[in-house]
Amino acid sequence: MRVTTGSVLRTDDRMFRVTVNAFGVGPQRRAQRFLVVPAERLQALMQTIALKGGRIEAVTAIDAGTTVDASQAPSPAPKTDAGPSKPVAVSVSHAQVPVNLYKPKDPFIGTVTENYSLLAEGAIGRVNHITFDLSGGDPQLHYVEGQSIGIIPDGEDANGKPHKLRLYSIASTRHGDDMADHTVSLCVRQLQYEKDGETINGVCSTFLCDIEPGAKVKITGPVGKEMLLPDDEEANVIMLATGTGIAPMRTYLRRMFEPSERDTNGWHFKGKAWLFMGAPTTANLLYDADFEHYQREFPDNFRYTKAISREQQNAKGGRMYIQDRVSENAEEIFAWIENPKTHVYMCGLRGMEPGIDEAMTAAAAAKGLDWSELRPQLKKAERWHVETY
Repeated sequence: MRVTTGSVLRTDDRMFRVTVNAFGVGPQRRAQRFLVVPAERLQALMQTIALKGGRIEAVTAIDAGTTVDASQAPSPAPKTDAGPSKPVAVSVSHAQVPVNLYKPKDPFIGTVTENYSLLAEGAIGRVNHITFDLSGGDPQLHYVEGQSIGIIPDGEDANGKPHKLRLYSIASTRHGDDMADHTVSLCVRQLQYEKDGETINGVCSTFLCDIEPGAKVKITGPVGKEMLLPDDEEANVIMLATGTGIAPMRTYLRRMFEPSERDTNGWHFKGKAWLFMGAPTTANLLYDADFEHYQREFPDNFRYTKAISREQQNAKGGRMYIQDRVSENAEEIFAWIENPKTHVYMCGLRGMEPGIDEAMTAAAAAKGLDWSELRPQLKKAERWHVETY
């Protein structure tokens, strides 16, 4: 059962009776229980029940002035086979999310409008911001924040067949960087690796980083519903990104804090957002000036934490990775997660996941909880969103 707590705490003098199943230890967990709490403790109790796998059956307001003793509640009825429930969730709307408007056999042909480097002098590698004009399609190729599009590079593979599409997380909001509603932008790192002493360039990433404005590109999609933002303006959002995994986070932050986005959408973010960004050097931080600006303009709503592996050291004297920053802040992050309005988004290299899991396991254990059980519950509650590669 999902329970919304936002509207029940109207006064400070009321008492509430919470009917709960599968909560407690031993016989308590097998029985229906009745807990009575004052209004100021109701939300904390509900969060604790959800995090420990309890299932709330009902929340009943008791008139102010009425004396209630938990022992006066109806006799508990036996309850067996009560499985763990989802943590309380702020639902993510999947309604009217566009999917596969254009498929590989019949892609949309977009036009490149700009292609520029996102890196500062001295950076490692090559990362570009590339924008495509989507106007003229039937249907119009549109998307929402958190989705991806496919790119089919020109040319053929070693077998003489057309190259297969590659998926890229979208880096612009649904309105596009120019707010004109007919462009999409990507954040692309050129893939390079060594094989038999030879440097191999990734086919699609090199195609995109080299492409000139005016060129035509085959585009498919959009796809994906895993990384959608909640509709709730008061939701809290934790973002964990490495490298070009920053793309969806940029869309969220623009939607939250860009004045033009707020005015156009009529959606005014009032919650708290916390971005953890990992990069090898300061010069490799992507969209850093924008995020610094948001932090200055919205200090009560946005927090920006960087992990720069080749310039910073962790507590053990090794390189500072994003999982080290998560470990440093694990207790506070976990406190955020205990709030049912909090969503966590992770995007970037798959190698970041084990370290983050380790940090969260320790934080959960300090509260007597099992992270390996809690994380799947958060995912089922649509509050834990991961897109790694």
